[in-house]
Amino acid sequence: MRWNRLVVPLVICVTFTTTACDIPRDPEGTLDDVTGGTMRVGVTANEPWVVLAGTEPRGVEVEIVKLFAEELDADIEWFEHSEEGLAHAIEMRTVDLAIGGFTSTNMWSSKVTWTHPYLTTQIVVAVPSDHPVDEDITGLEVAVEKGTGAAGVLEKTDAEVVLVDDVAQVDGPRAIESYLVDDLDLDDTGVRLEESDQVMGVPHGENAWLTKLERFLLTHTETIDEILETEDM
Repeated sequence: MRWNRLVVPLVICVTFTTTACDIPRDPEGTLDDVTGGTMRVGVTANEPWVVLAGTEPRGVEVEIVKLFAEELDADIEWFEHSEEGLAHAIEMRTVDLAIGGFTSTNMWSSKVTWTHPYLTTQIVVAVPSDHPVDEDITGLEVAVEKGTGAAGVLEKTDAEVVLVDDVAQVDGPRAIESYLVDDLDLDDTGVRLEESDQVMGVPHGENAWLTKLERFLLTHTETIDEILETEDM
């Protein structure tokens, strides 16, 4: 009986310690600092995710972050950087969160911890309902906006690329982001040119902060879709 009395408390202690180790922690206390305090958010221009025009950033991810800040009762301090500058700011912990339309294949993983993808987008070929096309776009004239990621992707195909200023102002097939199909009253042809997983970035090691952000993104998928529909045009 004495042996049992000694061992049981030890087992309980070990079990508690192991469980405690599984709780996400922030070595730098980011989540505690931000909650009820100030969230330092680094932004880089990348429409429609982040638009840097005017006195304050706007865009899809800006609106998402504002809702996240409301949940944490936090104010937001915005910091504008290039992609490289933003990655360095996260690495040096001068910002708590990085947004700018980053995808899971970006090059900054050595400096930034990325969330699980919160949204998957696609570049597709879409057409007016009275302009059906086959899935083979070889030699097909496809309009795409100049200077966009969609333009770069389309140029790698066998389609006849037609560069335009605004795809909303042309007829016929267009290479666009999938979330624009309904807005432009087009039909998706089923041709997929590229697929991207959208992510946000936090400093390495701040696991409680990362977990809080990922849970927010996971539980607000419908809201994020609504924001995308209203902010993309």
